[in-house]
Amino acid sequence: MKHIISFILLLNVVIGMAQNKADDIVGYYLIFDPFSNEYSQCYIYKTSKGTYDGRVCWVSNPAKKNFLNYVFLKDLRFDAENNEWVDGKVTYAGKTGTYQTYMKFEDKNKLKVRAYFGFSLLGKTLYWTKEKQKREQK
Repeated sequence: MKHIISFILLLNVVIGMAQNKADDIVGYYLIFDPFSNEYSQCYIYKTSKGTYDGRVCWVSNPAKKNFLNYVFLKDLRFDAENNEWVDGKVTYAGKTGTYQTYMKFEDKNKLKVRAYFGFSLLGKTLYWTKEKQKREQK
């Protein structure tokens, strides 16, 4: 009986640690958009489905305020074996098509984002910088 209780406690700790690791992606990120050569900030959050979505929460160009709250990233899920977020879909505002994406931390504040059509080789790698708080929109 002691072994069963110990196993259950250990299992709860391991599951809790994996969950915390998955939620490391939650937060604000500064993004350089290679299409517009402008900066924006997004907020990645956990959905009720347990996946992760991202929305625009700040733009450097005031003329693009209409993109605020635009959900451009959907359905990322955490792959604990490879310590990365996979199977996401990215839609760039003003562009046609949806890119597949996966993300992985290079370090605690640098998120490697790979967006591609079909095959990972046919895409672009971006680096997003994690920020501590939301930027103030002017």
